Formats: sequence, C-alpha cells, structure tokens
Amino acid sequence: MSIKKALLIELEREKANTKRIISRLNNESFGYKPHEKSMTLGELTNHIVELHNWVDFVLSKETFDFHVDYTPTKLTSIDDLLSKLESDFEKNKAIIEQMDETVVLEDWTLKAGEHVIAAMPKTGALRFIVTNHLIHHRGQLTVYMRLLDIPVPGIYGPSADDKA
Repeated sequence: MSIKKALLIELEREKANTKRIISRLNNESFGYKPHEKSMTLGELTNHIVELHNWVDFVLSKETFDFHVDYTPTKLTSIDDLLSKLESDFEKNKAIIEQMDETVVLEDWTLKAGEHVIAAMPKTGALRFIVTNHLIHHRGQLTVYMRLLDIPVPGIYGPSADDKA
C-alpha cells in the first residue's frame, strides 16, 4: 500500500468518526463547559474540526508558527462545522493525492514565535500533532456529551449507548 493510500484511508475514517460525534450535538450546548478551566463545547468542537485541516499545514509548510499562521476557527453552528469538516477533507484529500510521497519524510517544525514546540518529520507530525491530538480532543468531547446526556456514538467499536 502506498503512503498516499494509507494517509487517505486514515483521513477518511477519522473524518467519519468526527462527523458521527458532531452530528449528535446541538447548537444550544455550544456554551456548555464542565469546569471553569475547560473550553466551551463550541470552542472544543471548533478546535476538533480545525485539527482536520492541519494535514494541509503539515504537508504544505516546513514550519508552522502560531504567532503568524494560526487563526482559531469560530463557527457557531453544527451545520457550519460539518460543512467545514467536509470541505477541509476534500481539500486535504486533493493535497495528499497530488503530493510527492517523499514530502512526508521532510522535517517540520511547530513554533510559537522563536520558541520551538516540536520538530519532527512530517509523517510524525501527521500522527502526533494531527491524529493523536484530534483523538484526544474527541475523547474530551464525548465526556461533555455524556455529562449533557447526549448519546455517545461508537468510534472504534460500540459505545454503551449503541448497546442500549
């Protein structure tokens, strides 16, 4: 299997998993936060959706600087978030389909100004900065859902709500 094919399979599956979760949310819950130190459900959901687009930031750049390159996503409806998730998926899919596979071996750096947060090959950044980070925050979002009594969908297997 090619690197492109492997990336596309993972990208599509994780997008579908995110869509399954977000589709169960409602706009009225956007302001909810389980603790004063937590993000609101809206902020967390926006962050999860924008993480999908980090495929572009990793593959198209050598360095990503939060002080220069980052603008947080601030969508205010589930429909807008789902639309962005789909459009970003299509954009990332095209980037992967057109890339030279050796690009994933190139170095990539994540910074905040002069402070280097992480430096690694792009393949590691896709796994660590994009996928693992995304999965972490989706897990947080499912806790919010449970606390709000919103049924949690199965992601990598059935959930307690799927079995009920």
